[in-house]
Amino acid sequence: MRSPAVTSAPAQTPALSRALLAAFLLAVAADLVSLLAGADLGHRIAKPLLMPLLAAYAATRGAPKLLTAALLFGWGGDVFLLLDADWAFLVGMGSFAAGHVCYLVLFGRRRTSPLLGLGYAVALVGTVALLWPDLPAELRVPVAGYSLLLTAMAYRASSLGLAAGAGGALFLLSDTLIATGVADWPQLPAPDFWVMLTYLAAQYLLTTGVLKTEHGESR
Repeated sequence: MRSPAVTSAPAQTPALSRALLAAFLLAVAADLVSLLAGADLGHRIAKPLLMPLLAAYAATRGAPKLLTAALLFGWGGDVFLLLDADWAFLVGMGSFAAGHVCYLVLFGRRRTSPLLGLGYAVALVGTVALLWPDLPAELRVPVAGYSLLLTAMAYRASSLGLAAGAGGALFLLSDTLIATGVADWPQLPAPDFWVMLTYLAAQYLLTTGVLKTEHGESR
């Protein structure tokens, strides 16, 4: 039986789906190569294309509307984080938070592992406690609240299987890397590359997991 949180439109032609997926992967490659090469213009052109292409691909596969909404809220976060301003960071974080709410509603009440939940809870408390002293004072509470929502999404994503669970974990990792940058911690070489690599993998795996569940439950 289909979960009441999952409703979808009829799937479109496979050829269109393949073309949109290819366009998404091409934009991913362009964005990641631009980040490695230090080509800021390439990143600014490619990044706003990523989530709309993935959302369009998902829609042609008969994706639930909540998945499309989550990806488009991710697009809003992507665009605002391109702006170098505190207000834009907060608006972008709010857009991502709205996307996480969409994911949480979409996941519904499917069962998840209590032990995994405990692991995520420990990771949340430990990470926030370590970051707290080094975060700007005005960002501490928003970052802590966002981290709670993100961790809940990552944990609940595991209810859809391995792909979605890995996507949730990678989303948590990606945003943790961003938070360490905000806290001015030492960074990996090309830090934006690793942030985008983990983020894009996360959104793709979440999309794959949701679509797999949708198709399986709709038979």
